Amino acid sequence: MTKAELRSRILASRARMTPSDLLAAADALFAQLLLLLHRVPHEALTAYRPIGSEPGGPSLPERLAVAFPTSTLLLPVLRPDLDLDWSVYSGSMTRTERGLYEPTGPRLGVDAVTTAQVIIVPALAVDRDGHRLGRGGGSYDRALTRARPGATIVALLHDGELVERVPHEPHDRRITATVVPGLR
Repeated sequence: MTKAELRSRILASRARMTPSDLLAAADALFAQLLLLLHRVPHEALTAYRPIGSEPGGPSLPERLAVAFPTSTLLLPVLRPDLDLDWSVYSGSMTRTERGLYEPTGPRLGVDAVTTAQVIIVPALAVDRDGHRLGRGGGSYDRALTRARPGATIVALLHDGELVERVPHEPHDRRITATVVPGLR
C-alpha cells in the first residue's frame, strides 16, 4: 500500500467517526497519554492543537497544561517554508488561514524543540518499527531532526491506526511511543 492509499484509508475512517466517538476517543486517549507522561520525566514538552477528527481533541493543549502546570508546553507555529517554529502555550490561540490553531505568544525559533524531553506529534498511522505517516508536508520530519537525543517522541492515534507497515523514506523520522484510546 502506498502512502497516498494509506492516508486515504485512514482519513476516510476518521471521517466516519461521530462527534460522540471523537469525544470518547479523546478522553480515553488522554487517560493513556497521562499514564505515559507520568513515567517520563520532563520539564518541557511539545504538543499540538488537534483539528477535525485528529486524535486528542481540540482541548489537548489545555488538558496538558492543567495536568502538568510546572512543565513548559510548546506548540508549533507553521512557517511559510512548512518548517515548525515554536511558542509557549499560555492559553491563547488563534486560527490561521490554513485552518490550524497556533499559540499567540512570542516565537522561539525552530530550535526550541531541542528543549523538550517529550515531543507529541500528530500522525495518521504508525507501524511497529516506529515509522510514522503524517499528512505529507514534512513539517514534523524536519522538526524531529532537531529533537534532543533520547527525547520521547509520541504519536497520538485512533484505534486501528497502529498498522503492520507504513511506507517510509530515508527522511522520515521515527517515533518512540504510540498512544491509542484502547476503546472496545
